[in-house]
Amino acid sequence: MFNKTSKPTVPSSRPEPMTPPIITPADTSPALNLNRATPQSSPASMRSSSPKGLSTLGSGLVIEGNVLGTGDLVLDGTVHGDVKVQHLTVGEAGNVEGKVEADTIEIRGRVVGSIKGQQVKLQATAYVEGDITHEQLAIDVGAYFQGRCLQTRPAPASVAPVNAAPMAQPAAAQPASGAAPTASSGPSLGSYDLNALADLK
Repeated sequence: MFNKTSKPTVPSSRPEPMTPPIITPADTSPALNLNRATPQSSPASMRSSSPKGLSTLGSGLVIEGNVLGTGDLVLDGTVHGDVKVQHLTVGEAGNVEGKVEADTIEIRGRVVGSIKGQQVKLQATAYVEGDITHEQLAIDVGAYFQGRCLQTRPAPASVAPVNAAPMAQPAAAQPASGAAPTASSGPSLGSYDLNALADLK
């Protein structure tokens, strides 16, 4: 009769499913895993990825004195003194009692003192008592502001002086009637040729 082992096999039209490769524990070690782009984030690496020159004063800090620098400052604490930086953001919990000076200033908290900057923005939660000297000023609805706004203009670009043409000399007396005009003097807007007027009669 028929033997099951001698039966011819018919090739299947379906491809056999792929099985995923087996990963051994040695393949998952950090030294051998080349697919990882960056190591796990740590607080030190998070600080290094922050924008260069950005400083933050937390809400629990109270500074008695001036804060000076050339970087960016996000202030959520309290400063009893002047603040002069490149870019300043006063958070909702921020409080400054003194002069504030920066290129760009965004205020969400409280400032009591004069403010000087190129671009100043008062958010809806801002409380400001003092004069603001600015080139551009934006005040959101709900912000409290008591003081004066003093707008300054940016310094114009220096322009090389243009050689001015010499001043025109006063017109010479008109020639007497009947005299021909000279070649150097042309007709002017206020002069009449009396000979031409005589021909109209």
